[in-house]
Amino acid sequence: FIQDFSKAMSQAGSSQFQEVIRQELEYSMKVELDKILATAHSNEIEHTKKDLEGFKKLFHRFLQEKGPSVDWGKIQRPPEDSIQPYEKIKARGLPDNIASVLNKLVVVKLNGGLGTSMGCKGPKSLIGVRNENTFLDLTVQQIEHLNKSYNTDVPLVLMNSFNTDDDTKKILQKYSHSRVKIYTFNQSRYPRINKETLLPIAKDVSYSGENTECWYPPGHGDIYASFYNSGLLDNLIAEGKEYIFVSNIDNLGATVDLYILNHLMNPPNGKRCEFVMEVTNKTRADVKGGTLTQYENKLRLVEIAQVPKAHVDEFKSVSKFKIFNTNNLWIALSAIKRLQEKNAIDMEIIVNPKTLDGGLNVIQLETAVGAAIKSFENSLGINVPRSRFLPVKTTSDLLLVMSNLYSLNAGSLTMSEKREFPTVPLVKLGSSFTKASTWYYLRRFESIPDMLELDHLTVSGDVTFGKNVSLKGTVIIIANHGDRIDIPAGALLENKIVSGNLRILDH
Repeated sequence: FIQDFSKAMSQAGSSQFQEVIRQELEYSMKVELDKILATAHSNEIEHTKKDLEGFKKLFHRFLQEKGPSVDWGKIQRPPEDSIQPYEKIKARGLPDNIASVLNKLVVVKLNGGLGTSMGCKGPKSLIGVRNENTFLDLTVQQIEHLNKSYNTDVPLVLMNSFNTDDDTKKILQKYSHSRVKIYTFNQSRYPRINKETLLPIAKDVSYSGENTECWYPPGHGDIYASFYNSGLLDNLIAEGKEYIFVSNIDNLGATVDLYILNHLMNPPNGKRCEFVMEVTNKTRADVKGGTLTQYENKLRLVEIAQVPKAHVDEFKSVSKFKIFNTNNLWIALSAIKRLQEKNAIDMEIIVNPKTLDGGLNVIQLETAVGAAIKSFENSLGINVPRSRFLPVKTTSDLLLVMSNLYSLNAGSLTMSEKREFPTVPLVKLGSSFTKASTWYYLRRFESIPDMLELDHLTVSGDVTFGKNVSLKGTVIIIANHGDRIDIPAGALLENKIVSGNLRILDH
């Protein structure tokens, strides 16, 4: 008994000690944030204060929570009816008054990211993807086509970050005559935290010059607070808008789907969903994607970062967790307003460690938009075709969408009917294609190869492609260090491995 008692006392002591440390850390953080706020100009004080308040809440939760945030034993498969097949939704058809349904919709694109993964500076949305069209051009064309076809007024809202806002706003002038109203709001700006001291590395509010590395946009889960704080949410509700369709601007498959919209506005059981997440079947390439589970009687998104280490392999299993989140979400505006005002949107914290250019280790506290699904009423997953998930994250993805695998119509890309099988080829381009800018990468292709019958392509080293090259089956091209391979114009490579040194300049 004495042993048990002293153990209990020491545990109580250690938890008290931890509590004291937590309080000290929070107090030190508050002092530093107050110092930062004191450096703001009068016109910056209001929004800086809101940003730092939001950050303080997140930091408080970060200190409270320990370890992976899910209890693996509580995870269950979602009930049958909580994830509907898209075919069933589509089979209901469309009502005659689809235009009045469309007029209740707002399209929101997450536009906070930079094009660094493709070797570009500036907003990713301004990278040319197809026939000189950027991600943003294609998005505007899609919505304009909708508005013209149905005589509707679907607006586009861009959630920018402080990294993308200026460049995006300059570009928006070119759409002033298009039939799409475009609004923007900025996600919050939070201070990066020194990993050792758990204090902000910023000393003042400025975020230009040497201070650019001191701040970060806190993930797309910030959409709820920043959309609400911007006043735009209330304005859109006042205009009679009811749902937003949210997706990443680099997902070229995320177009407005009328069947899903109709299902939301005219539910078969009369009870509207406040939150719909589009999921799709996992392939080997998606094993790290977040999945929908049943957890404490609610649909819940579980990300790999929340999984206890012992269960990571189980989480990645394609047989147990068959679907993953595409981040195409349909959310009721009134529900966002209600939950935001009650401070009732609960999203797990993602701790994102970074090493800055100077070698300093920092952490960023982030949240993910889909994680809020458990806070909404009557949520639903819809298992959509893979074609609705076409993200362009790397130059390998870019090569696919530039090729004849896809045709472009009114801003939407669709898989060519000439392709025999519905899956996309696996493309792995080496560092010669990924480290430089997109412009430099395109110089390696006189024209994009014919890839209609390609299964797998690996390219490594200094390789260039002439005009009208065809690739079929599995093609592996490897130029060793110091060598160069030029694939001649008109070449057909079918199930071939090419290596060594191949210069065809003397022809």
